[in-house]
Amino acid sequence: MFKLSKKIQSLPPYLFVEIDKAKRAARASGRDLIDLGIGDPDQPTPRHIIEKLYQAAQDPATHRYAMDQGMPVLRRAISGWYAKRFNVKLNPETEVLPLIGSKEGIAHFPLAFLNQGDYSLVPDPCYPPYKGGAILAGGKPYLMPLREANGFLPDLKKIPLSILKKAKLIYINYPNNPTSTIAEAGFYQEVINFAKKHKLIVVSDLAYSEITYDGYRPPSFLEFEGARDIAIEFHSLSKTYNMTGWRVGFACGNQNLVSALAKIKSNIDSGIFSAVQLAGVEALTGPQHCLQEICGIYQQRRDVLISGLKSLGWNVTAPKATFYVWVRIPAKYDSIKFSTLLLDKANIVVTPGVGFGRYGEGYIRMALTVPVERLKEAIQRISSL
Repeated sequence: MFKLSKKIQSLPPYLFVEIDKAKRAARASGRDLIDLGIGDPDQPTPRHIIEKLYQAAQDPATHRYAMDQGMPVLRRAISGWYAKRFNVKLNPETEVLPLIGSKEGIAHFPLAFLNQGDYSLVPDPCYPPYKGGAILAGGKPYLMPLREANGFLPDLKKIPLSILKKAKLIYINYPNNPTSTIAEAGFYQEVINFAKKHKLIVVSDLAYSEITYDGYRPPSFLEFEGARDIAIEFHSLSKTYNMTGWRVGFACGNQNLVSALAKIKSNIDSGIFSAVQLAGVEALTGPQHCLQEICGIYQQRRDVLISGLKSLGWNVTAPKATFYVWVRIPAKYDSIKFSTLLLDKANIVVTPGVGFGRYGEGYIRMALTVPVERLKEAIQRISSL
């Protein structure tokens, strides 16, 4: 009776919704699942952040409409955090925009710049909203393969000139979801030169910059000379402070790009709940010892999972960042069949690589979001297959 728009029809099923359906059905039948699927931290939000939310929510002033562009105190906290963490100085009035989680900003941003038929250069595999945002804006995602042989970095030289002439945006995401790969300074400089040559806007997703191991500290794209001329960078408190359900993130960078996104958002939403914004200020400016504790937990889990998979003969690499392990699967399976095998025969939930894009085929993603004991049990279950 109701006909969906062509844009909606062209969207692929959202990966995690489909996985959640399978999980609910399995649990409803009483099965004991070990969920290594969606990247949702299992640890609670640090207590001092919760206390700040509680205090702020007592004030009736926080119950009213929030400011579309975020509270000045939050914008200043974000600016201060960038200066301290990356030595990047941002004007909190013009170069910082709080978001209802970075996902909505990433998905909305193409609406500001893509016209019908314009291209968005999207890594594949990737976080699904990179593609969805382009489609909903009337544009076309052009896939840049992330291949293991190239360190899961896009080969910019292989993008046809015919595509580049119609391209407006290019997405980069390091530390990377889903591959957990990191990028070196030379790659960022290459992206800057490439973007300036072809008049592209760089969209940098830095959501996993604080989930790191072995002393590694990822840079911000905005640290590099020339990046501020062409880039907007998205960040989130979701993974850093175990705040996925709170929905608070931010965009930073070139003031024209930030203001364009702000204009889109002013027509779509009314800002983040003010009490949550004040809790976000506490997260960024309050005690930071919780970060070491959070990363320490994930590092222990990473080491247990990597060691266990290697003991089974799997060829896996320990990531330096994110809480994901990207695993090549046996050649006789595709990623959906192998993920289904693990669910049906071992009661283990993983994410099939193809769900992140066609070039994710041949891999699965495993999230480090269950305790060590459950990871050890997962290894035992896999060994029995």
